[in-house]
Amino acid sequence: MAKYSSAIIGHATLDTNTDHLGNTVKIVGGAVIYSSASAYALGHRVAAVTKIADKDMDRLEQFTIPKEDIYCLPSERSTDMVNIYHTADKERRTCSCLSKGDPFCAEELPDLDASIYHLAGLVFGDFNGEMIRTLAKKAPVAVDVQAMLRHVNDDGSMFFADWADKKECLPYIDFLKTDAAEAEIMTGCTDRKEAAKHLYSWGAKEILITHNTKVLAYDGNEFHTCPIRARNLSGRTGRGDTTFAAYINERLSHSVPEALLTVTLWARGAPQGARHRFS
Repeated sequence: MAKYSSAIIGHATLDTNTDHLGNTVKIVGGAVIYSSASAYALGHRVAAVTKIADKDMDRLEQFTIPKEDIYCLPSERSTDMVNIYHTADKERRTCSCLSKGDPFCAEELPDLDASIYHLAGLVFGDFNGEMIRTLAKKAPVAVDVQAMLRHVNDDGSMFFADWADKKECLPYIDFLKTDAAEAEIMTGCTDRKEAAKHLYSWGAKEILITHNTKVLAYDGNEFHTCPIRARNLSGRTGRGDTTFAAYINERLSHSVPEALLTVTLWARGAPQGARHRFS
């Protein structure tokens, strides 16, 4: 059985991105691609578990991890997204979903030995609470809460709503990632530290809250923050995914502040420095 630092589960998407000047590009993306690339570049062996329709198998070529570590499950449809950025800093955007891939379930996952199961979903319905509870019996579970809050209307438009089952599911989650807006939706708190306290009190063991300028981690004992200063904003899509993946894989062998420092170096575009900072 293959041994991995983390098994990253999510849809590989076709993203149509339009910037504030009207320039449009199409790229294959999705949290599973960005997260696996980030962790692998830091020296971790990771598995990527994805779902793609037969006609879209060429998307697998965009993964940067070894082919033998990519596990593709059948899906009637692939996930396709549209991102329209309204500002130069790419902090304000409108997203829509043109096509939604089939949901994942624990029973169909390949037989892996993973130190962490990382649920890197995109929209509500990619995973359910039963999958979280099942995987938690095997290994620590990491969840990007975006896939629990972001819903798709029939016309493809999307909206955010609180996670109805959060208090039932959070006790099974070892690493929970939100951004500042998502944390406010879940807790009603605009203060990120207060939001982290609420999420911890509901059962999540370690919380990572990202912001455009810094990232905050809370383990129930101390708050730790580090600035994130990206070299440029051309890669705004996926920034939170790479941050979370780098953090949780580094946490397997490093303390919270050490893992955060690695994330900071990584966001600055210094992969070699991040990789060897604590070796």
